[in-house]
Amino acid sequence: MMIIGIQAFLIIVLFWLLVFYGKDEYEELGAELDEEVETRSLVAEHANADAGVATLVLPVALQKQSGLQFTRLQATTHQATSAAFGTVESIDSLVELRTRYFAALADGNVIRTNIASAEQNLQRLKLLNQDDKNVSDRVVQEAEALLNSEKAKLSAASTSANGIRDNMRQLWGATLANWATQHTPNSAFEGLLQHRDVLIKVTLPFEVVPDKNTILSITPMGAVSQNVQAKFISEAALTDNTIQGKTYYYHAPAGNLRTNMRVSARLDTQGKVTTGVIVPHQAVVWYANQAWVYQKVGPEKFVRRLINTDVEIESEAISGWYNTVDIAENDEVVVSGAQLLLSEELKYQIQNENED
Repeated sequence: MMIIGIQAFLIIVLFWLLVFYGKDEYEELGAELDEEVETRSLVAEHANADAGVATLVLPVALQKQSGLQFTRLQATTHQATSAAFGTVESIDSLVELRTRYFAALADGNVIRTNIASAEQNLQRLKLLNQDDKNVSDRVVQEAEALLNSEKAKLSAASTSANGIRDNMRQLWGATLANWATQHTPNSAFEGLLQHRDVLIKVTLPFEVVPDKNTILSITPMGAVSQNVQAKFISEAALTDNTIQGKTYYYHAPAGNLRTNMRVSARLDTQGKVTTGVIVPHQAVVWYANQAWVYQKVGPEKFVRRLINTDVEIESEAISGWYNTVDIAENDEVVVSGAQLLLSEELKYQIQNENED
């Protein structure tokens, strides 16, 4: 029994010695096995010829397995526009001033008739007074006083009419004031009076100077596909307290437009036609609050490029973002699977946190 016990003790001691001295070799062997497991990265070295942010290499077979689809960009022209906001204005105060103006003119016409009658009466009385005093001097003096009173009334009526006209110019501008003071209104102002058209005050950027040849597209806030073409009238006399910029008056068919309704507007900028491409919406991936596309620059090579999203074009043929730099006609972009490429790219940027 003693011999068996001694043998068991020696076996245990030898086992622990083996574990103790073989631990370092075991760990080195495990590390070598881990290093032998290679993971292929799809992110390639960034070449100087590539203007994109990142370059990926994806074998053709893997492209088919991933269901990648591509499209070639077509060239298109675009008329530069300026975005603006406006309000459908009420012309009640303009109509009221117009009514007061014509009332003052009517009073002046009545007074002119009275003046003509008073002048004739004064001349008759003067003749009678000179003819052996058939009427007294006092009667002649009273006739002269009446004539002077009527002339004073005419001056007051003219001053009132001029003041109303000047007030219209201050509030509505010279063009609308001239329209309102015409006895026979022109067709544009008649449309406003009959509510066939509405008056729109639009605030445009300071650098934009519209004229009668510029086209303004009006859309009620919140409406979809309800563009209305508006025609230029003149500069507006008053600004908009909520938006910084220069204000202008336009008139457009009433249709669905209502007084005090807020509208958005786009103004074509004359002479600023550019050529570029439309990047389809389905080709865009968003990362870091920016829009990107993957351009195919070779059979197995893809470059991620930043695109501009300032101008969005909607049409029956294609909808997307209009771009004039970095990508051009016939460039091939990924329209299906772009998010997969972004995921693969970001996956290999994650650092191994277990190496310590």
